[in-house]
Amino acid sequence: MRSCETLLQDLQSGVCDAALGALYAPDGASEKLDAARERAIRIVELFQTYFSPRQGAALFSGPGRTEIGGNHTDHQHGHVLCGSVDMDMLACAGPNERDVIHVFSEGYPALVVDLHDLQPVESEKGTSAALVRGVAAKIRELGYDVRGFNAFVTSNVLSGSGLSSSAAYEALIGNIINHFFCENKLDAVEIAKIGQYAENVYFGKPCGLMDQMGASVGGCVAIDFRDPSAPAVRKVDYDFSASGHVLCIVDTASSHADLTDDYAAIPKEMGAVAAHFGKAFLRDVPEADFRADIPALRQECGDRAVLRAMHYYDDDRRAVEEADALAAGDFPRFLSLVNASGLSSELALQNAWSPSSPAQQAIPLTLARGRELLDGAGAIRVHGGGFAGTIQAFVPLEKLDAFRAGIETLCGEGRCHVTRIRPEGGCLVAE
Repeated sequence: MRSCETLLQDLQSGVCDAALGALYAPDGASEKLDAARERAIRIVELFQTYFSPRQGAALFSGPGRTEIGGNHTDHQHGHVLCGSVDMDMLACAGPNERDVIHVFSEGYPALVVDLHDLQPVESEKGTSAALVRGVAAKIRELGYDVRGFNAFVTSNVLSGSGLSSSAAYEALIGNIINHFFCENKLDAVEIAKIGQYAENVYFGKPCGLMDQMGASVGGCVAIDFRDPSAPAVRKVDYDFSASGHVLCIVDTASSHADLTDDYAAIPKEMGAVAAHFGKAFLRDVPEADFRADIPALRQECGDRAVLRAMHYYDDDRRAVEEADALAAGDFPRFLSLVNASGLSSELALQNAWSPSSPAQQAIPLTLARGRELLDGAGAIRVHGGGFAGTIQAFVPLEKLDAFRAGIETLCGEGRCHVTRIRPEGGCLVAE
């Protein structure tokens, strides 16, 4: 491992350009490589400021993730399609020969985790410290000698964007510990499961595994959650840059606050339908049995629960078909499926706006405007949990400028973020 000083010199001289280019400028764009190099140099310089220029150090990345297919299917043990994006958390980190983890994240208070006590801390719930403690605890439980390290972290994963900054952070910390203390023996799927454990047990959020898989595995990933403890993961080989489209994540400037009941109602209502058949999850209920019993389910569970179950079956199937379309290189078919998924989320799943706040319908409004701007091209859908937050659009390159201008006139300047599916998940960038 290089000293921090040597790592900085190598970055400045271009020794690390190949590694940076592969991750941040795969199209060879010099301006992207220059920006990546400048960002890496700055984070190493900040590490030097907070710690020591002579300490051994390396660069690590944890990317955000985007849900591509399968909206609210994972919690019913269904299929999803997700991918890592080129917005990430970048850290300069190195062992400190102590049993304490120090992390400085740009724009946030410093955190310290004492490795002598790795039990969950109630007052840490909902904080980054909880994620660090949880990841370290789980890796130590697996038999590895986790020791202390110092890290300085910067992020361009948009907060509240639906790109899952928490999963990016978990992938980042998991890769740092894996590299320094586990001889890189943990694979990407194991790191994802460790991140989910930290988020469930230490952070206090009962999330599924999709976010962590998308951030850790990288590229476009199809996941089957029939057995959530051992999900089947398939990387889908498709070069999105060759599609003639870009991926836009649009912040609709609507708040996720006070939407817990709306989110919780979806698995609750789907679970009520499954319970009618003596099952806990819709994955275990044959679709034919569900459809045959719709009249009785309307009376027992209500129409919205029936519609949400219909969405589950249709979107679960679509997630598989989307992955197959990409694997076959059939991008028009993929776009058609994405659009169908978006309409199903709006009309059957009903997660585009909250019935408790009917005046706030930023997602339906932005989707409507986006469809006007796309004029039959590309694809557009709600992104992630829904009710507020973000939408996702695959926009033809020739329509990008007009699409972004029209959307930002509606939502505000800088709220249409152009990103791409990146080929790698959490990783060591350079050392």
